[in-house]
Amino acid sequence: MKRITLGLSTACLGLGLAFSGSAMAEPLKIGMITTLSGGGAGLGIDIRDGFLLAVKQSGNKDVSVIVEDDAQKPELAVQIADKMVQSDKVDILTGIVWSNLAMAVVPSVVAQDKIYVSTNAGPSALAGAKCNANYFNAAYQNDNLHEAVGNYANTAGYKNSFILAPNYPAGTDALTGYKRFYKGKLAGEIYTKVGQTDYAAEIAQIRASGADSVYFFLPGGMGIAFMKQYSQSGMTIPVTGPGFSFDQDVLGAIGDAAVGVKNSSHWSKDLDNEANKAYVEAFKKEYGRLPSLYATQGYDAANLILSAAAKASVNDKDAFRAAMKAADFKSVRGKFKFGNNNHPIQDIYMREVIKEDGVLTNKIVATSFTDHQDNYAKDCKL
Repeated sequence: MKRITLGLSTACLGLGLAFSGSAMAEPLKIGMITTLSGGGAGLGIDIRDGFLLAVKQSGNKDVSVIVEDDAQKPELAVQIADKMVQSDKVDILTGIVWSNLAMAVVPSVVAQDKIYVSTNAGPSALAGAKCNANYFNAAYQNDNLHEAVGNYANTAGYKNSFILAPNYPAGTDALTGYKRFYKGKLAGEIYTKVGQTDYAAEIAQIRASGADSVYFFLPGGMGIAFMKQYSQSGMTIPVTGPGFSFDQDVLGAIGDAAVGVKNSSHWSKDLDNEANKAYVEAFKKEYGRLPSLYATQGYDAANLILSAAAKASVNDKDAFRAAMKAADFKSVRGKFKFGNNNHPIQDIYMREVIKEDGVLTNKIVATSFTDHQDNYAKDCKL
């Protein structure tokens, strides 16, 4: 288990933090549980790095962050969360990448009257009937980016899509989202094993299906393996996916096979607003790489929390929740607001993978949704 404590006198990951900002209403202790080892480590590392960059930029001496590795194991995530709440006495928890881990941790955390801020996972159960005043999602609801590609597929003229995703809550939400807006037929629908690396059988099924397009959600190493094998097999059926499968954290590993692929995202490095421009440059300077969608969600989540802490004491739960709900911070996405279920209402774009100055990245080519709200908000009683 990796444990990093970031605070007043602690340098973390070479950041050499120097807190000099103005004091908040009360000191704030944040517990970050994320994936820092194994096949999904790149996602958690990006979330951590984006989050810590925002904390560093705030310069606030009253903020401390404890970071621990869940190793993508639900039972370990639960143990860490219990320790952070009961022993470390954190005020807020955040950082989980995977929806199955979120479903294991979040209900218990919010039941103990602790606030949880999602930097990625957005399972449908927590957006609808099981929403909670202590749960805020600073990323998206799981279905959203998949809905955007389903909507795009119609305008692209796709009429017979083959769709696949891992067999866990986010995978189910992914294909549900695609089908919610896609109007064509399905050439096939497959749920693969989480962590799978050999997709020969699935690619053979796609080849034989008569599909005119392929939509997949395979985050992290799964998507890298699929795209490499898909390209090596000589398949030419066009591929689409959510931004997670074609973002900065994986593009280098996928290589030129990703060029031209359309993917959906609520953020892109070329979004034309001052906060985003400054963030992209700051992240590059700090870490020597372009930020990913995961890093950006971590960055926005931290700034959301910091904006609330500047207005209210975390010990005054009603006031702090109201300050969180107001989302009074400069999001790198531009517009940012919460719906009744504490999930974002936001624009979602279609991007295309390009090579820019020799580096694979994305550019926005269309807007799929404007001010899009998730399908489950109507079931939330907040």
